[in-house]
Amino acid sequence: MLFLTTSPYAWENWVSYFKDFPTFLGGFLFTIAISIGALILALLLGIFFGSLSTSRNKVLKFLARVYVEFYQNTPLLVQFMIIYYGFPLISDYVLMPSIYWTAVICVGLYHGAYIAEVIRSGIQSVPKGQTEAALSQGFTRSETMRMIILPQAIPAILPPLTNQVVNLIKNTATVAIISGADIMFLTKSWSALNGNYIPAFAGAALLYFIMCFPVASLGRRIEEANKTRFSI
Repeated sequence: MLFLTTSPYAWENWVSYFKDFPTFLGGFLFTIAISIGALILALLLGIFFGSLSTSRNKVLKFLARVYVEFYQNTPLLVQFMIIYYGFPLISDYVLMPSIYWTAVICVGLYHGAYIAEVIRSGIQSVPKGQTEAALSQGFTRSETMRMIILPQAIPAILPPLTNQVVNLIKNTATVAIISGADIMFLTKSWSALNGNYIPAFAGAALLYFIMCFPVASLGRRIEEANKTRFSI
C-alpha cells in the first residue's frame, strides 16, 4: 500500500483504518486473552505471597519479600527479553514458550508482586485480635487465613486491586517487544506499513480505554461504598 501524503488527520486516513479494523479487533481479543490469563496467575501469586508476607515464619516472609522486591524493581520489558530470548540460550532442552504464554507468565509474575502487596496490606488492616480469637477456637492458621481474615480483608483489598487490574491490562502492551499479535504490536506494524499513525494510535487508545474504564469505574464504586459503610 502507498504511504499517505495527505494530512495525518484527513478523513481518508480514517477510512483506511476502518477498512482494516478487523485486524485490530483480532489484536483486541488477543489482548483480552492475555489479560485474563495474566490476571489469574497474578491473583494466585498475589494471594500466596501476600499471605506469606504476614507469616510469623521469617524464612517464608523473606521469600515473599525477595519475590516482591525483585519484580517491583526490575523492568517488565527486561523480564520479557529474559524469558522469551534468554531461557532458550541456557540449554538446548529449554524450549521457547509461545508468545501468548510468555506474555501471561511475564505480566502475571510482574503484577503478582504488586497484588501481593495489596493482599498484605489488606490482611494487616484486619485487627490481630481476629486471628488470636480464631486460633483460640481451634482453627489452624491456614483455616484462619482462608475463613476469617481474607473475607474481612476483601473490602480493603478490592479498590487497589482494581487499580492493579487496570495497570495489568495496559502493561500487556509490552508484549509488542516480542512481536505478539496484541493491540500495540498490530498498531505499530500497521501504522509503519501505511504511514498512517494518528488513526491507528487513537484507535489503540480507544480500545485500551474500553477495557480499562469499566474496571476503574468499578473500583471507584467499591471505594465509595466502603466509605459509606465505614462512616455509618
